[in-house]
Amino acid sequence: MNLATTLRRIALADPRRPALYEGTRLRCGYGELAARAARLAGALRAQGLAPGDRVLLFMRNHPAYLELMYGCWWAGLAVVPVNAKLHLREAQWIAGHAQAGWAFVTADVGAGLQVPGRCVDVETPEYDALLQGQPLPLESRASTDLAWLFYTSGTTGKPKGVMLTHRNLLTMGLTYFVDVDAIDARDAIVYGPPMSHGAGIYAIPHMIAGARHVVPASGGFDPAEIFGLARDIGRVTMFAAPTVVKRMVDHAEAQGLDGEGFKTIVYGGAPMYAEDIRRALRVLGPRFVQIYGQGETPMVATALSRAHLLDTAHPRHAQRLASVGVAQTPVEVRVTDAEGRDLPLGEVGEVLVRGDTVMAGYWQDPAATAAALRAGWLFTGDMGSLDADGFLTLKDRSKDLIISGGSNIYPREVEEVLLLAPGVAEVSVVGAPDPEWGEVVVAFVVPQAGRTVHTADLDAVCLQHIARFKRPRRYEIVAALPKNNYGKVLKTELRRQLKDGTPGA
Repeated sequence: MNLATTLRRIALADPRRPALYEGTRLRCGYGELAARAARLAGALRAQGLAPGDRVLLFMRNHPAYLELMYGCWWAGLAVVPVNAKLHLREAQWIAGHAQAGWAFVTADVGAGLQVPGRCVDVETPEYDALLQGQPLPLESRASTDLAWLFYTSGTTGKPKGVMLTHRNLLTMGLTYFVDVDAIDARDAIVYGPPMSHGAGIYAIPHMIAGARHVVPASGGFDPAEIFGLARDIGRVTMFAAPTVVKRMVDHAEAQGLDGEGFKTIVYGGAPMYAEDIRRALRVLGPRFVQIYGQGETPMVATALSRAHLLDTAHPRHAQRLASVGVAQTPVEVRVTDAEGRDLPLGEVGEVLVRGDTVMAGYWQDPAATAAALRAGWLFTGDMGSLDADGFLTLKDRSKDLIISGGSNIYPREVEEVLLLAPGVAEVSVVGAPDPEWGEVVVAFVVPQAGRTVHTADLDAVCLQHIARFKRPRRYEIVAALPKNNYGKVLKTELRRQLKDGTPGA
């Protein structure tokens, strides 16, 4: 089993089918894309790389990304994708930890990166020369062989290398058709968010379907550019973190746009608050599907379908809208206590996932692997509850739980309520140490542009919707929330600011 067989299959059957675009310009069809991948594979193997070796990609979104991914797999190599927003020192640490033999970069991102072999800028004649060699016959691989070594965001300490196999990723790709969205050759996936993350992984189902792959000319996410591509190319799908969805909705409202040209927007990777998805549906229409997964079970744990999002007549629609949906087809999902015992429906515990998308383990970290994988189950570290219909509602990461006066308080519940308050753009809730209560709830609130937010109004909204003991004891009105390179709020940084007495710094 080799993921590159999905590319070769389409290339043999329909070589002239449009494959890869840069902006609106067609760069190549499937036949040429497969030929370029095969020639890259030949060059990499001729230069001394062996099956199982790691090749690091540290570059902005670029048309070469796809041919490199599939060229590496064609040669039996493993890809190490690195977020282009990381600092060079962070990328250098990943290169060393992964023992990457070669690296491919764009100069604006990866200039100065060092690896034992060669570090090749994909916009130079050196890269072009690699495409002139002899093509390599497709390398056979075991389904359990490493394909994608993904490094976690590392919000607490050094990131861990998640080992994803050919089976993991092929299962994810096939699951997309069942639980997320149907795809055919008329469709197009646009790579606005980083191809090093979920956007790039979703290349796999679109490659299986022989769809079009579109890399924005800017090499990143710009709302005006993305809406223009949707209009010009049509039937566009994009994966986006909730922060990206919010920017798209803001842009659409400001410009008077609807969802013309968009087929599907899959969102996930961080909490999407109920009020935000309601607004997105109002502005852009019925184009959304939510997925929940982790790097350790890429894109596959649960899904909240388009049909579920639109079923407003259902008596539990509001609860479902705040959930992350039901278990995807190839996995089982449980909620357990700290000892791994199943909890009754409605009770909050740790979310566990088992199935063929769950990682092989963490690279060179047997202790972390043993802690995360137990008896075949992935202990996600996320807290949630299941209802009688199988819908999973996430609360928070276990480390973000607030215990105040002996009562458990889940920050997301408070955040959902505060977003109902007039003038609130973003909010994040953390616990702060307190000598009397153990912890108290503190809310960091970002006002909408040009709006003033009053703490009395925030308090009033909380008292309307949640128990008095859950409401924040303190509000910090700030200009922005600290986030990592994928848009997730860094609650560790918020807690540090409270400790140091520098909120909003």
